[in-house]
Amino acid sequence: MPKDSTFGQAVQVTEASPDARTLIVCEHASCRIPASLGDLGLPSDVLCSHIAWDPGALGVAFELAKIMDAPLVHGQISRLVYDCNRPPEAHDSIPARSEVHDIPGNADLSDAERQARIDQVYVPFRDHLSGEITARRGHLDLMVTVHSFTPVYHGAPRPVELGILHGRDDRFAQAMLAAKPAEFEYDVRLNEPYAASDGVAHTLDIQGVNNGLLNVMLEIRNDLITTADDQTAWATVLAPWLHATLAGFAEGDME
Repeated sequence: MPKDSTFGQAVQVTEASPDARTLIVCEHASCRIPASLGDLGLPSDVLCSHIAWDPGALGVAFELAKIMDAPLVHGQISRLVYDCNRPPEAHDSIPARSEVHDIPGNADLSDAERQARIDQVYVPFRDHLSGEITARRGHLDLMVTVHSFTPVYHGAPRPVELGILHGRDDRFAQAMLAAKPAEFEYDVRLNEPYAASDGVAHTLDIQGVNNGLLNVMLEIRNDLITTADDQTAWATVLAPWLHATLAGFAEGDME
């Protein structure tokens, strides 16, 4: 199947110092739906909601990258089209339902239609991220993925405000939790509101663990990062926390 020009750019890379030790990733940075897919059968308010992207996450990721002089790799297409934090074989890589919403435009896709989404969204995101890691491998030690989550899910409130998540390698997540600044008053929990068993560790494991990088996923409750000021404030706290945690690792621990 030929490429659909309406998909446009699937990934963007914001460059930084060539000797950056940290790489920032934001898979669910955009709620954009390619024109050829219409509205996927969903109303406009749903297409702007948390099921379509991670509200506020890109703002935090951008500010983190700026403070840490780190490269940022972020998606530019809604996760309803293809979730770049899922492998092609995952049932929810192109979700037919998300929380309480059926997604008609994702129902009964042919093999060719599924492959087109993979080729035009997942493959370029994966390749750009992998290429950035390869190009920087001489200095890079840590990959941080930035996400946000809704404060109410399936009608149940979520009291956690910051989740620190890991996949196969828990070293950085555990160390970061232990290094939480005393003045940080938010509710911080390990592997909440998601864990690797929910299928959220794909990028961490494939791009982080498999490349020998320390890695961690940060999940911030999205009602806490609704404005640019909120996003900057969170990044201003998270950046030195990440720096301090990374500094705690001896060179031998990162091999």
